[in-house]
Amino acid sequence: MAMSPDPVRGNTLSVSAGRSSALPGNGLAVASMLTWAAGFPAAEVLLQSWPPVALLVARLAIAVLVMVPIWVIFDGPTRVLRARWGHAMLVGGTLGAAMFLIILAQKLTDPVTVAIIASCAPLFATLLELATGARRLRWSFAIGVIVSIIGGLIATSAVAPAQLGLGAGCAIVSTGLFCWASMATARDFPELSQTGRSTITFVGGLVVAVFLFFAAGQLGMDVIPTAPVDMQQAGMLVIYALISMGLSQVFFIASVGKIGVALASFHINIAPFYVMLIMLVLGDEWNWTRALGAGIVAVAVVLAQDRRVVRRA
Repeated sequence: MAMSPDPVRGNTLSVSAGRSSALPGNGLAVASMLTWAAGFPAAEVLLQSWPPVALLVARLAIAVLVMVPIWVIFDGPTRVLRARWGHAMLVGGTLGAAMFLIILAQKLTDPVTVAIIASCAPLFATLLELATGARRLRWSFAIGVIVSIIGGLIATSAVAPAQLGLGAGCAIVSTGLFCWASMATARDFPELSQTGRSTITFVGGLVVAVFLFFAAGQLGMDVIPTAPVDMQQAGMLVIYALISMGLSQVFFIASVGKIGVALASFHINIAPFYVMLIMLVLGDEWNWTRALGAGIVAVAVVLAQDRRVVRRA
């Protein structure tokens, strides 16, 4: 069996194998992780008074309210109305479930534990691409996956994780669901812009979030914030919804379309370093361990994207 990093052609996600897509694809992934990392400090503030399901609904509702009008401007009303809404409910519902589980995981554990488990995202994503025929494995890519996971573990090892348990299980399931939903979003809505692809799945996620909200309320769980929403929380919500989720997901889906979900997910393991940079601006200290981990992941990205275009006879 030939070992090649080039995507398999067919009814699967089409990813460019040329080096011309590597720079913009990885640049989009970096932008996605920088904006995503901004959500971790915001979530820590919000989770002090917001139940996870309420935070999920608020996050998705704000994103949908802002992004749907932008989507209509980009793609036009006709394309929006004719979009694959039924399939979007499935993909978006999966994404919404992944978002809920990651918030719940952070509530039950801490950001470090969630980041450690998320460092296995390249493995999840690679297995998905292999299973769907979107990628043939090459040794340099396989080594890149391993190195990326090691770098992610090093980047998060500076702080001890919380006790593992239900929260860790939620983070594992969330990582797998997120990888699949991201791949499906980039693959199954080719007629839409990058903003449209992200927005239509956010709508599906919001439907699931509202269902979870009412189900939790019927079960007697807390669904209302325990403190009044002040200006600080409003600002944190804007960061958490529009920057850490909305803008980040647009960048990530665009990156997946260029370099594949497996390689794009490598960048998730640099997120702890970006979080550290944000906290550094806010007065925290520099951490060489996380910087080392980020450097190792960067090497993994270079290894994994050493692509050669297949010449067809």
